[in-house]
Amino acid sequence: MQYVSLGRSGLMVSRICIGGNSWGAAGRRDWAAFGEAESRPFFKRALDQGINFFDTADTYNLGESERIVGKCLLEYAPRDEVVISTKAGMSMDDDPNNQGLGRKHLVASIDAALDRLGTDHIDIFQVHRLDAQTPIEEVMETLTNAVRAGKIRYIGGSTMPAYKFAQMLTLSHAKGYARPIAMQNLYSLLQREEELEMNRLCAEEGVGLIPYSPLARGVLAGNRDAKGEGGATERARKDTRAQDADLFRPSDRRVVDQVVKIAQRRGVKPTQVALAWCLAKPAMVAPIIGTTNLDYIDDAAAAVDLNLTETEIERLEKPYQFRAQTPG
Repeated sequence: MQYVSLGRSGLMVSRICIGGNSWGAAGRRDWAAFGEAESRPFFKRALDQGINFFDTADTYNLGESERIVGKCLLEYAPRDEVVISTKAGMSMDDDPNNQGLGRKHLVASIDAALDRLGTDHIDIFQVHRLDAQTPIEEVMETLTNAVRAGKIRYIGGSTMPAYKFAQMLTLSHAKGYARPIAMQNLYSLLQREEELEMNRLCAEEGVGLIPYSPLARGVLAGNRDAKGEGGATERARKDTRAQDADLFRPSDRRVVDQVVKIAQRRGVKPTQVALAWCLAKPAMVAPIIGTTNLDYIDDAAAAVDLNLTETEIERLEKPYQFRAQTPG
């Protein structure tokens, strides 16, 4: 496994991050019915592969994912040898103060995450989603106070308009707030819109990219039919969100075809080609993979050492058609 600094910081992380949206999903998704017992082997396998970076969020299965991280991961590794990131900002229930990024909810969310994780600090605390009411200054001041109190070590952001993230970075310079070191955004060979603004901003500002869904909800595994209505795995057959995300356009199909062809020539798996492409992009630190198969962790770890040629990268990127951007 390779390790790099996360953005412009001294925090060293593995080049693959394991995402926790499946942990605690028992009874929520047929293809990811993971409770504590089913989740435990995944932490062990990841650690065996040298992966030290694990991501979760309070809204992942209403806190159950965080609880499982604290219970299972820390049974296998000393706290100081792993990097745990979590997030807050999305709605946890119908209470108007149990969502968003107001100081009341944000402070409570940090304390609740610490309790569920069973730790005295969070390595990276990320703004999961911005809300329309809370001023950015309030968010930044609250997070900075938590850093100074030792509850969190670093801060980051997740999917948001690039100009909003630029405001966070500007305020950190102007007012001495904690500076974001990571951006967790949606990015893959089939969803490249972040290249237009956010990824460029992060590259220039020294912010590390830790994108989620780098395999486009599994579509880049090359095992779905042309319309996304079925496939070789249970997730391919039951996960309808890939269709909702508009991942089966003719241009997307051509991208997937190139992934499969290059994988066949190289004697590797399509997912490894997709991850290798992602890892080669500017400012890229660690794609976040969620998995329900232990072997997929091994595949992802091996992708770190797969170097694509410029010609291969050109073939992967050429068929892509950028989607129209919506105002944010």
